[in-house]
Amino acid sequence: MANISYKDAGVDIDAGNNFVEAIKEDVKSTFDSNVIGGIGSFAGAYALPTGYKEPVILSATDGVGTKLRLAIESNKFDTVGIDLVAMCVNDLICNFGTPMFFLDYYATGKLVPQNAKDVVAGIAEGCRRSECSLVGGETAEMPGMYSDDDFDLAGFAVGIAERSEMDTVSNVKEGQVIVALPSSGVHSNGFSLVRKLFFDKLGMSLDNDFNGKPLIDTLLTPTRIYVKEFKENRDNIIALAHITGGGIVENLPRVLPDGMRARIVKDDIRVLPIFKFMSDHVSEEEMFRTFNMGVGMIVVVEKESVDAICTNTDGYVIGEIVAGEKGVDLV
Repeated sequence: MANISYKDAGVDIDAGNNFVEAIKEDVKSTFDSNVIGGIGSFAGAYALPTGYKEPVILSATDGVGTKLRLAIESNKFDTVGIDLVAMCVNDLICNFGTPMFFLDYYATGKLVPQNAKDVVAGIAEGCRRSECSLVGGETAEMPGMYSDDDFDLAGFAVGIAERSEMDTVSNVKEGQVIVALPSSGVHSNGFSLVRKLFFDKLGMSLDNDFNGKPLIDTLLTPTRIYVKEFKENRDNIIALAHITGGGIVENLPRVLPDGMRARIVKDDIRVLPIFKFMSDHVSEEEMFRTFNMGVGMIVVVEKESVDAICTNTDGYVIGEIVAGEKGVDLV
């Protein structure tokens, strides 16, 4: 009887082991003093930080979406890992959670160690920017589920918060000011529409010039991480809203109590060139309910804290909280 191996079935155990060895230094670079043990155990271990009266553990999970398709087509894998971390930790801080550690899941049809190493290097960079530790992950080689070139990512972030600080919604009041923290680009939402417009409708290529550099470089600009801004300014922050899929109009109401409404002045938003270009082909309503439009995070602050927030960050005022039915007015 002929013998058959796992490698014959499309799974290369040796490649997987070599990949783990290749990423060890990047992973270790994210460790802080709370990480217990090293790489290779069955679970990551992390000691709870001290100093909390009523500590609450928060978790967030997300992916990168079809932005991955552009990474695959352009053979550029060093930034999507940053996106993966960003999409998770930016959610944590909206509940006043400080990120502690992160785990990733990488699934592919055929493991290409160098490509996977670049992805994990990006994840490690995202963790360093977030000041959280990459304590574990899983790499799955699944021929038959994915084509050889395809892969998918999922991320899992865990943070800690003081229970008394988590209820930010009840602190949002009439007269407070809405400050925008700029996005770095499209971030990691709406890429099915991006790809449909640029490549199917307009027939553009990845190498087309856009504002002086290849279009692909603009589209793959990694999602901005706002953890340090949160930590440095938390005493002046009333509420935070991460502007992801759904845009300002669907994400900002998540931090509003009943009876409070956000009034946003559209002309005050510093719309990025990529969104201005897309707006020539996509309706304004669709743009604002799909993309961040240049606003990656919204901060609600008291009037007396506006100068401090804007001085300590690159934030700027785009509106205010008013009385009314919960929702957003773009005026």
